[in-house]
Amino acid sequence: MSRRVAAAPRRWARARRRCTNGDMDAPASPRRAVATLLRSRAGRAAVGIVLVLAAVAAVRAARGTAAPGYAVERRPLVQRVVASGRVMAPARIQVGAVATGKVAAVRVDEGDAVRAGDLLVRLDDAEARAALSQARAQVLQAAARLEQSRGPAARGATEALRQAELRVELAERARERARSLADAGSASVAQLDDAEQALALARSARESALAQAAAAAGAGPDQRLAEAALAAARGAEEVARARLEDRQLRAPAAATVILREVEPGDTVTAGARLLVLARAGETRLSVEPDEKNLALLRVGQPARAVADAFPDAPFEATVSFLAPSVDPARGTVEVRLAVPAPPPFLRPDMTVSVNVEVGRKADALVVPADAVRDAGGSPWVLAVRGGRAERRAVRLGLRGDGLVEIAGGLAAGDEVLAPSAAVVEGGRVRVRRLPGPELGRAL
Repeated sequence: MSRRVAAAPRRWARARRRCTNGDMDAPASPRRAVATLLRSRAGRAAVGIVLVLAAVAAVRAARGTAAPGYAVERRPLVQRVVASGRVMAPARIQVGAVATGKVAAVRVDEGDAVRAGDLLVRLDDAEARAALSQARAQVLQAAARLEQSRGPAARGATEALRQAELRVELAERARERARSLADAGSASVAQLDDAEQALALARSARESALAQAAAAAGAGPDQRLAEAALAAARGAEEVARARLEDRQLRAPAAATVILREVEPGDTVTAGARLLVLARAGETRLSVEPDEKNLALLRVGQPARAVADAFPDAPFEATVSFLAPSVDPARGTVEVRLAVPAPPPFLRPDMTVSVNVEVGRKADALVVPADAVRDAGGSPWVLAVRGGRAERRAVRLGLRGDGLVEIAGGLAAGDEVLAPSAAVVEGGRVRVRRLPGPELGRAL
């Protein structure tokens, strides 16, 4: 059968040559030649094949060119704002020297956790201790002169005042000894608190004895001068005590030492920074997304963060603060996030990446993002309707990972062309559907 079909054109050519050469037996015209050809079985088969091919070509032309595209469908969609930033310390405390002197001891190192009142650095205090002892002696001398200026009736009250002064001095020594033992780890915090309480009671008793002594004695000129001298001596004692305490730098709050810039033997000046502490408290993150995302961000939005050093250990966070101003140089806005359950590996200033969830829909009408043209201006798509491509304006909603929500302009089941489709508006086309982006969870 195939040989006959293949021979049909050759027979037609021979017939035409016979007509040209004047062969009277050849067909008189092409029409007669075609009629002769159709009377043979091979000729009829060849014509049938030609007609089938022509029909197939006509059907394909009617259906249009196959082009890649997508189906509009309903899927869950989450929109996130992604930014990077750092772990914030609740507060940074800079510990500096109050007085000039030589460093006698440094009790902490970087990374150490300290409690409020713990000794951090001690300067050489021999001179300050001597000054305090001298001030105490001057208080006792002034008290003795005051006693001499009073009559016998007031001597009992003066003696009570002297004993009260002695008890204050003993209580102060006990407090200093308890503090030194606590710093060395040989005494408990409770013992130090007891010593502080005993000192406060002794000072209160001294004030009461002083009031009673003043009431029991007359107030002549000599006595008033002696009282003034005693008050001045006590003031000098307090100054000497404060200067001694300035030689001991203590932690103002519970914190972690993050920077140490001093060593034993260093000579430091007043105001020089010696240590930096990160105050203990709520862990927070600070990121700076582009200001174009400001309209999407709200306090209370959930987020998911991951430290660059620990990429396999994400943790939850919540937006707690939006800066009231925008950085004009970089066009960013600061966003702070609270971390309710911080992982133990977080450190101040550690780099983190944060995904803030700003929108979520369980059943959104979506198309792949690359199918939308001019998404930042007047968005539109090339939709397929009746086998032809048409430009259609759309309204966008949430924008997720590779998908965008269609809030208007399309319906579920509609088809849109991918940007790689070589089809012009109005051209006939049939869609060769591509798979949409896979749903995934960032971080």
